[in-house]
Amino acid sequence: MNSMTPLVRSFVAHFGEMGSRWGINRTVGQIYALLFVSPRPLNAEEIAERLEFSRSNVSMGLKELQAWRLVKLKHFAGDRRDYYEAPTDAWEIFRTLAEERRRREIEPTLSMLRNALLEHPTQEEDRIAQERMKGMHDLIELITTWFDDVQRLDAQTLAQLMKMGSRVGKLLEYTGKLRAQGALPR
Repeated sequence: MNSMTPLVRSFVAHFGEMGSRWGINRTVGQIYALLFVSPRPLNAEEIAERLEFSRSNVSMGLKELQAWRLVKLKHFAGDRRDYYEAPTDAWEIFRTLAEERRRREIEPTLSMLRNALLEHPTQEEDRIAQERMKGMHDLIELITTWFDDVQRLDAQTLAQLMKMGSRVGKLLEYTGKLRAQGALPR
């Protein structure tokens, strides 16, 4: 880590610390952070040297980052080594992470809930449980439908939408009041 500037070292260390909170280990977080701020793609030996990690730790970390689609493999003519780079567009990273989390966490939960809702409860306890599961299913379905719509927006439109923040809620409240007064069609 001594071969890094203080700014880069601080960023890499922070991502290592945050990794465990995000469901990845420290090594993976630091590898990702180094690749993200690197001005050029790096090979595994360079990563191991800069982070002072074993080559095997770096290889395992790179495999995990590839599984999350957070690093891309790159080759250079005349060089047989694999080089890695991270996307630099924050929106692309956010979308990739959101898609992967959905695939790994949300979709299996929806599948389980759908199967549970197909059951025919024979006891009151199961009927109540199924009723609550339906509420959870419906909320997750609503969120995933919204997520699909948001994923189709370009980054500029998405940024504008996010900057609107609570003003969107106020606009919806206002249009609701206008509808209630008959000023807008229902």
